[in-house]
Amino acid sequence: MINNFFDENITRPVVMEVNLNNFEYNINKIQELVGNDVKLMPVIKASGYGTHINERLDVINKFDIIAVANVDEGVYMRELGYEKEIFVLNQPYVSEIDKILKYNIVVGISSHTFADALGKTGKDVTVHVEIGTGMGRTGVHPYKIEEYLKSIPSNIKVEGIYTHFSSADIDDEYTKKQLHSFTIAVDKAKELLGDIKYIHAAASNALINYPEARFNLVRPGIIIYGYPGADDTLEKIDLKPIAKLKAKITFLKTVEAGTSIGYSRSYITDKQTKVATIPIGYADGFRRTFSNGWEVMIRGKKVPIIGKVCMDSFMADVTDIEDVELGDEVIIWDNENIKLEDLAEKCDTINYEIMSTIGTRVPRKFVRE
Repeated sequence: MINNFFDENITRPVVMEVNLNNFEYNINKIQELVGNDVKLMPVIKASGYGTHINERLDVINKFDIIAVANVDEGVYMRELGYEKEIFVLNQPYVSEIDKILKYNIVVGISSHTFADALGKTGKDVTVHVEIGTGMGRTGVHPYKIEEYLKSIPSNIKVEGIYTHFSSADIDDEYTKKQLHSFTIAVDKAKELLGDIKYIHAAASNALINYPEARFNLVRPGIIIYGYPGADDTLEKIDLKPIAKLKAKITFLKTVEAGTSIGYSRSYITDKQTKVATIPIGYADGFRRTFSNGWEVMIRGKKVPIIGKVCMDSFMADVTDIEDVELGDEVIIWDNENIKLEDLAEKCDTINYEIMSTIGTRVPRKFVRE
């Protein structure tokens, strides 16, 4: 069971609670789905999608390879003590080569300029070559893979080949075209290189929807945190959300009708109203979009936010909650009564964005329950 989530190390009355048991449950379910012959490379970029689970080496050390977004994220994991393979999904800058070599980081590459710069160091370095199959971002054209591989300097060891699917959640035809192009490139790469240690194309949606795209390595992202990458994800795999966002009431007052609440006087009370102040705001990632009407839960009841969400706090109408008091828990999302996807829909975005943009001012507490 969870103790009071404000322990001796957390003094701010707001917290993201991260459930390690649920994280491990999700990992096990994904491994069951893809089979033991396929290795998992969890994507822990952006501080574990905002959960900071990347900092828990007791959990992360169970993986032989992890994926991050940039070199500095890789350096951070090395300095935390992670000693196994770290893969940078995006091709770095030439100016980061010294860090790549110093911290033994594997990077994705697809440009001649970057490959040439790595070659000029004369030092051994390991890379994965990215194939551009239709993401419209980076990658070697599938039909130019032979030319690219032959141009790579001899000190560069190509240990992997990969691609990104753009629409594995919504566009079957396009995804299959991408997969076909990637397979052509893989076959050509095998002719030139022989066995390739890592072949990977499938992130969360593709590893669920396209078994043929799993190859020998998959890159689960949002689903390792227990959140669906598409509307039908939870129909195909059982997942447990790992994060809850909570706060506490830090101020209570009763005001008369006609009282303005918050900036710009966007809310004027129409009756005597009990107002609670909750200490999380848009600087913490709780957006102004939630102003005037979005609901949070206190003592098992949903209550509306009144006034504009401030940088550091917001106000809620708690008139109808009997015996409400300072220190009462405020649920911003709990994955049951208020879901992360509900907040995302309100903001016309996706769950990834809401969770990953909860600011570093919000403490994270890791629990097992």
